[in-house]
Amino acid sequence: MTQTLHKIKDQRLVHSGVSWQQFKLIQTGFADSPGIRLFYYQGEVEILSVSQDHEFFSRTISALLFIYCLEKRIEFAPTGSFTQEREGVASAQADESYFIGRARTTESPPDLSIEIVFTSGNENKLNRYRALGVPEVWFWEDGLFSLYHLRDNGYERIYRSLVLPDLDIDLLARCLLMTDSVEAGLEFRRAISL
Repeated sequence: MTQTLHKIKDQRLVHSGVSWQQFKLIQTGFADSPGIRLFYYQGEVEILSVSQDHEFFSRTISALLFIYCLEKRIEFAPTGSFTQEREGVASAQADESYFIGRARTTESPPDLSIEIVFTSGNENKLNRYRALGVPEVWFWEDGLFSLYHLRDNGYERIYRSLVLPDLDIDLLARCLLMTDSVEAGLEFRRAISL
């Protein structure tokens, strides 16, 4: 008997005209729902149901960045998809987020937020992160990273991370696409140790 596996893709629902108070009620309703990410910015709510592929790439990025920071002896605090909020303005749950070179605090945003994108809306997502004051945001989409750094007038596209300036982004992307996760980790570690 042959089984056919159907890949489930991320599902995204966006609704406008929602107050902050309504958003907080929606957030409470999804509090015990694993695999759901909620976002809010200027009256727009995005509800994202993430797929297994989404979680795989998110966790693999996290593992590779752990190897990188360990090998380079960079102090970091991974905070995963914790909810970042500025009351009444914006709320976001990045797939991965990090405090780099400093201890984790509750008063300041993480230095880096990373999102896996199987749907659209990068520009709206950047507006949320700008309102939250996140210095650097990465999007991983179609096997490539797009990096953005916050400037006075908004995010600027960059091609090398400013929070992890020695990280080879192309190497990270290549290793993410390797089919054997052990080989990917070993190749990444070998390459950054050269």
